[in-house]
Amino acid sequence: MYIATLLTAPTGPEIDPALLSSLRNAWGGGDVVWLAPGRAAEFALPAIPGNRWQVWDEAQKMRVDLVIQPAEGRRKRMLIADMDSTMIQQECIDELADMAGVGDRVKEITARAMNGELDFEGALTERVGLLRGLPEAVIGQVLKDRITLMPGARDLLATMRANGAYTLLVSGGFTAFTAAVAAELGFDENRANTLLIENGTLTGQVQQPILGRAAKVEALEQVSARLGIARAEVIAVGDGANDLGMLDLAGTGVALHAKPAVAAQCDVRVNFGDLTALLYLQGYARSDFVTG
Repeated sequence: MYIATLLTAPTGPEIDPALLSSLRNAWGGGDVVWLAPGRAAEFALPAIPGNRWQVWDEAQKMRVDLVIQPAEGRRKRMLIADMDSTMIQQECIDELADMAGVGDRVKEITARAMNGELDFEGALTERVGLLRGLPEAVIGQVLKDRITLMPGARDLLATMRANGAYTLLVSGGFTAFTAAVAAELGFDENRANTLLIENGTLTGQVQQPILGRAAKVEALEQVSARLGIARAEVIAVGDGANDLGMLDLAGTGVALHAKPAVAAQCDVRVNFGDLTALLYLQGYARSDFVTG
């Protein structure tokens, strides 16, 4: 048995009930269950429809996300999440670079690296090198003035933790940011790269080894094994090419507002919903949410 979930943004056009009815009838689905009025609904399916992706394309034109997944085991025991452009709305290194006067150059490299066009480790080394001489105090300033949480982040963390899930923030960014974001949202653990600092300024180097794609996979494997949680019981979320390994390994890997080359490699794509989409995908109704 499978579950088809339809989602849309928390603001803007709502899901047309006629769309749900037509899909349910065409696919021989079960009764429609509204998880959030106008915003999220689901129905059971006996099999994955052969025209799944054609329908997905049409739904996207209506600003609706469509996800089909096995019904069994949807509720997860562990969340592993990327940070930049996933749990927060910014790329931290781009914000630091902007303060250092090299914003345009670094943003270009970041975009290409996240789309899988550049080697992540090499791209990170190059970008950090451009930050050499930046005062350490700028990190706190960026955190205070420029970093905002992704919509739905608080509800996602609070609801999953209230239901016994372990939460891990793992980023190719920097510990100075993951520590703050993890503390604010209530993550159980966080991992990231460390910017090297001497005499109150950035050296332009990052501590080795660099945490990239392989390290995110390793984090999922290590933590799930330590806690006795099967990979099928893990939900992962990210947006960049360096997230693909963990998205593929997790029971449910969610490409959230992902780069095109990344989304194309994932079956679960959320382009319009916010982070609460991860709760709806697990079968939580809006009335089940714990407010963070």
